[in-house]
Amino acid sequence: MSEEAFPDAVLIPLGIAKEWEKRYQDDTTIEDPKTKVKSFLIPRETLEKVLKLETEVVRACLAINDKDERTLLFVGARLDKETGKYIDVYGEGSSYMAKSAADDAEEVVYDGIRPSPPF
Repeated sequence: MSEEAFPDAVLIPLGIAKEWEKRYQDDTTIEDPKTKVKSFLIPRETLEKVLKLETEVVRACLAINDKDERTLLFVGARLDKETGKYIDVYGEGSSYMAKSAADDAEEVVYDGIRPSPPF
């Protein structure tokens, strides 16, 4: 396993991200202490993309991706002064899963993270 082999994709469609978050919330497996995820490697590109949203804060959401790996999903958030709560702000663009030009404007969150261990 190469430590240099980060995934190409850092844009995850919002619908897929919600599935991954639910998968993490529903997970009841007990992790082996030898392989339990202790940290994440985060590509600079992922951080740069979420910071371009120019939000006040960034939310990191735990998820389990389609490879059954623990991951973090990054979402910008802005304070709603009326409610006092942070509202998620999603990126727009062509995600790695876009199949047509109609998919280009879908809302995305940012990933590309690798769990450690094994990375």
